[in-house]
Amino acid sequence: MTSILSGYQKDWLRFDVVAGLTTAAVVIPQAMAYAAIAGLPVHAGLYVALVPMVVYALLGTSRPLSVSSTSTLAILTATQLALTVPDADPAKLMAAAATLALLVGGFLIVAALLRLGFLANFISDPVLTGFKAGIGLVIVVDQVPKLLGVHTERGHFFHKVSSILQHAPDTNTATLILAAATVAILLGMKRLLPRAPAPLVAVALGVAAAGLLGLKQYGVALTGAIPAGIPGPAVPDLLLLDRLWPGALGMALMSFTESIAAGRAFARHGDPAPRPDRELLALGAANLAGSFFHSFPAGGGTSQTAVNSRAGARTQMAELVTAVMVVATLLVLSPLISLLPQATLAAVVVVTTFPLLSTANFRAILRVRRTEFLWALAAAAGVVLLGTLQGIGVAIAISMLTLFYQSNHPLVYAVGRKPGTDVFRPRSPEHPEDETIPDLLILRTEGRMTFASAPRSRERMAAMISEAHPKVVILECSAIPDFEYTALLTLAHAEENLREHGISLWLTALNPEAFRVVMRSSLGQALGRERMFFNLQDAVAAFEKKAKTA
Repeated sequence: MTSILSGYQKDWLRFDVVAGLTTAAVVIPQAMAYAAIAGLPVHAGLYVALVPMVVYALLGTSRPLSVSSTSTLAILTATQLALTVPDADPAKLMAAAATLALLVGGFLIVAALLRLGFLANFISDPVLTGFKAGIGLVIVVDQVPKLLGVHTERGHFFHKVSSILQHAPDTNTATLILAAATVAILLGMKRLLPRAPAPLVAVALGVAAAGLLGLKQYGVALTGAIPAGIPGPAVPDLLLLDRLWPGALGMALMSFTESIAAGRAFARHGDPAPRPDRELLALGAANLAGSFFHSFPAGGGTSQTAVNSRAGARTQMAELVTAVMVVATLLVLSPLISLLPQATLAAVVVVTTFPLLSTANFRAILRVRRTEFLWALAAAAGVVLLGTLQGIGVAIAISMLTLFYQSNHPLVYAVGRKPGTDVFRPRSPEHPEDETIPDLLILRTEGRMTFASAPRSRERMAAMISEAHPKVVILECSAIPDFEYTALLTLAHAEENLREHGISLWLTALNPEAFRVVMRSSLGQALGRERMFFNLQDAVAAFEKKAKTA
């Protein structure tokens, strides 16, 4: 609570109340939709928007972050529940989902104690973009049968698509019309009234249509009776721990990654930056507490956090206001929610999932880096072809491979001098007029020199030296923060080889730590102070003076 009250200003309260009410209008229908994605009764979505939201508000460090569930966590929950509760018994599903939340919370708290907050940086944005696109595609395919009013067989992605096509002729006309009308309302309001709570309006109209027009008699499936009141305490099914922990580990990573990304993205100017290790603790406690109140795994949602921020939320007090509205809904509106058509909820799911399928992010990645665009496509394909849980492994593996590839392929380039100046820059087709100095080759590489990067750097440098036939090679080291021992040995062997061929290696602009390790090595002994220079200008001046003397 101190995180909310610390420095709280009275005039913030009205902003937090308005933001909390506005966000509730989005969170409540969206939470029910995510419960439907997870294969759980819709009231489970309201439960996940209650206890976890309150606990995070009391412990979290991100002021705008709104914590309930996300489409990613919902589909991952659905995958685990399908494996664990194949008969889809509602009571067993709720117990298994609570056990998942217990495990996710436990993993996050352990990660907080081990100070593993830096792990959020190990899934790159392009890979996360691809992963979410794959998740979005899976979610849409899962919801299509509800939009059509048909029953299809379970299975992998392409089996589901095939089943949908086979059952398409059995489409219930009333269900399809209702779904199409709901989609039209959601998209129309988003375009014409972007600040209005379109999901809430769509849900209200769906409930009204079901009650006034008697849609059930036309074959439109309804949500059905839900228990009124706030959830009572319950103990998760501990017998499922050994079956659920692998999936829960991946879900914990996704909960943290999505939450920290949303918290950073929507932080207001002047807000304290979210503290990763504290965020791990807050999210862990939120999931752990929620697991004892029928909650499934929770995390910070991008869309609801965006609404919360744009509505003017100043602190986590806005989340407490949202939670109060969830309580009011559970106490008062449960009879109405039971009339909610499944097609309406599926339409809300599909429309809120559309942003995950947007090609804009893919095009932006492609404009900048083609390789990372391919990584994004691979992550999306991993989810679709292998499954959502395996898709997490694919996303992590691709991110790690990206790091390994980059560490093994450092930049190495020749440097030239801008005519008439003392300015040195990389030689490129854009500057063909840049000067090269006879018998001198200036090379530059970037990044820490390690056992992984040194062999590739040596190969690139050797090729450029072989082409230029210099008498002196200057390695400009300002972008090298440090040398690992193996890299120093590699450079020392390269220096010895160059010396045998009548080529002298000089170093310049060594950083303090790099200079210290070089001086303690055989390379430093071979070079001596006379072949190490403070900056590139001094080294070139020394070479030109030596050339004139010769």
